[in-house]
Amino acid sequence: MNRRNFLKSTATSMTLLNCFPAMLSALDRSKEEGKLERRSLGKTGEKLSILGFGGIVVMNATPQQAAQRVGEAIDRGINYFDVAPSYGNAEAMLGPALQPYRKNVFLACKTTERSQAGATGELEQSLKRMRTDHFDLYQLHAVTKLQEVETIFGRAGALEAFLAARKAGKVRLIGFSAHSVEAALALMERFDFDTILFPVNYATWNAGNFGPQVLAKAQEKKMGILALKAMARRPWPKGAAKTYEKCWYEPLAEPAEALMGLRFTLSHPVTAALPPGDENLFEMALGLVAKFAPLTQAETENIKQKALNGEPIFRYPMVEREA
Repeated sequence: MNRRNFLKSTATSMTLLNCFPAMLSALDRSKEEGKLERRSLGKTGEKLSILGFGGIVVMNATPQQAAQRVGEAIDRGINYFDVAPSYGNAEAMLGPALQPYRKNVFLACKTTERSQAGATGELEQSLKRMRTDHFDLYQLHAVTKLQEVETIFGRAGALEAFLAARKAGKVRLIGFSAHSVEAALALMERFDFDTILFPVNYATWNAGNFGPQVLAKAQEKKMGILALKAMARRPWPKGAAKTYEKCWYEPLAEPAEALMGLRFTLSHPVTAALPPGDENLFEMALGLVAKFAPLTQAETENIKQKALNGEPIFRYPMVEREA
């Protein structure tokens, strides 16, 4: 990204920071009695529940537990499900549990493979495990370094597999998830992706300068924006016992704080947030988002001050992570 475009993106980012809750006017929002709010997904024509069901929620569950968790999510209005082969046995558990509802949900999957052959093989494996003939959204998973971007777009790179799969009807939409600002901006410069899945978190946004420039670019391109890490507090303190094994970060585990994190994320032009994969935290989030209301300006400032007193899980620029 050249300096002129970066400055333009940064200026737009500052506007995003200061227009709670007016920025939600860019989304088509609706809500049925007793169900979660739904929002439009960029220019795709899809409308998703503001909370998504991440496959890690059923990782290591029994088939009965998986079916129960999926059924409850459906009953509460969730229609967005996301999974990846890197989530242990999540695909094997989620596939059968979701099968009765497949026609009525939006199913997303991801791959960490960066080559055409690797991505093609993993896609076929995921389709089989998920008991479906297509994914509504297929994503490059956790792109972090610029070298990965070069491989993806290079000769026999993963993008070739994605385009072939879309042509064959095995995927409808193409997106990516990224864990660095650098990679996200580079990906959006190179291809017109339908969606982005990116951390939108009160601490990384305010204390890490991580997120505003990415959301600005995604909005400019009219992409669907999906959010990670809404309920992340900070990295686990050194020597601390990890009380949530499915979380590599310390989550916001108290309801009031978790609601604050979710409200921060969903007060941005975000279609849906994926909460932590811990089943108890997911269940809590499912109850909390029913109380969603956009942040006021005063609440925005309070959250900013709280963030500046903490340690974000991501920062921009990514000096330490590239080392």
